[in-house]
Order: sequence, then C-alpha cells, then structure tokens
Amino acid sequence: MRQGCAEEECGYTWGMLAELKGVTKIFGIETGRAQAVLGGVDLTLDAGQTISIVGSSGSGKSTLLNMLGTLDQPTSGEVILFGRSLKGLGEQELAALRAEQLGFIFQMHHLLPQLTALENVLVPTLVDQNGERRRGSLERARAMLQKVGLSQHEHKHPAQLSGGERQRVAVVRALINQPQLLLADEPTGSLDETNAAALVDLLVDLQKEMGLAIVMVTHDAKLAARMQRVGRLHSGRLAWE
Repeated sequence: MRQGCAEEECGYTWGMLAELKGVTKIFGIETGRAQAVLGGVDLTLDAGQTISIVGSSGSGKSTLLNMLGTLDQPTSGEVILFGRSLKGLGEQELAALRAEQLGFIFQMHHLLPQLTALENVLVPTLVDQNGERRRGSLERARAMLQKVGLSQHEHKHPAQLSGGERQRVAVVRALINQPQLLLADEPTGSLDETNAAALVDLLVDLQKEMGLAIVMVTHDAKLAARMQRVGRLHSGRLAWE
C-alpha cells in the first residue's frame, strides 16, 4: 500500500491498479487514412504484479503503454487507473496522476545533460504535490543511487557515465516519487546484452523490495520472461502466453 494513502481515502480496492476495457486506438481518422493499432484490448493489472508486452514492430506495444500512462487517449473503450476512469479528466488532473502515482522508463534515458545524476533524479520531485514526500526526496535519492551502485557518481553529468549507468539513473528518477506502477518502454533497447540483463535484474529486485507493479514493453523474449505474465500483441489484439 502506498505510504500516506489509506484505502478509504484513495477510493479504490488495492487489489487492482489498472484496467483496460475494450480499448481501441485508430490513428489518422482526421486525414481519411485511418489505421487501427489496437482493436479492443482488455487488460487487468493487480498491485505488485509484473507484466511484459511483446510483439512485432508497429504492433501497438508503445501505444498500449501510453494508454496506461495517460499519455494518449483511446478511440473507444475505457482506461481505469487506481479505481478511477480517465474519461473526462483534464490535462491538469492527468499530469498530477502521472507525477504522483506513475513512473516511466524509456529506451533512451532522456537525462538532462546539464544536470548531475543526483539533480536528474530529483527533477520529478519539483512537481510533486506531496509535501512530506518532497521533504525526504534528497535523502531518498541518495539512498536509491547507493542501492543501484551509483553513490560515487551522483555529482557526475550524463556524459561522464556509461550507457548502463545512465539507464540506472533513469530508473531511480522514475521511482523517486514512490509510484505504485512503473511503465517501461523498451528499457534495455539501447544497452548491450550484459547491461540489459543487469537492468532487468535491478527492476526485479526493486519490484520485490518496493512492491511495485511493472508493465514492460520489450522485443526480447528472454527479458520478457522475467515478468510474471507475458502478453503478445498481434493484429491489435492482446493474447497471454
């Protein structure tokens, strides 16, 4: 359970974090060149559960992740996060949801080059509305950097770090606000095999320690199998393996 948020205060059952109900996504409707990417996807995600989504390029993996991350809206169907339907929510409400309850990792680390590793980790805390969590953010950032083996590099800039180190900083940044759900879009795509395996080891360890739910999009079947459930997207449909 998330710290500082009792079940009755948050208004949802802690068993289920996210649900997609018949979600479709069609691009290009306004241009007359409609292309259906998702064709009625159903998905449920429980607290602490880990899921990987695999599929060929263009199958809609990232689109599905964007739906869960409130970065895109479905053409039809419904997205429910933390017991709350996203229908009708304004951008300010969606931004608050992303900042407070979701963490994101992408293929590229997207670290700000002018900031140190520690400063990059702290960026999400600047918009966090939870005062108690913000007050402990610096101590938490340093503790998490130590946990991932980067305490000696906290004052280095991204250009001074290896690819694996930069991605570990990105992981800590995604978790600094203590989200319940971590969304990872090809997080190992820019890493070699050794660093890719090490990053997934790290995510698995952090998931167990923090009780995170994880949805990871990947093209690597070996890495996908590290999650508890594997779903495959094909022709806009999601099937479980």
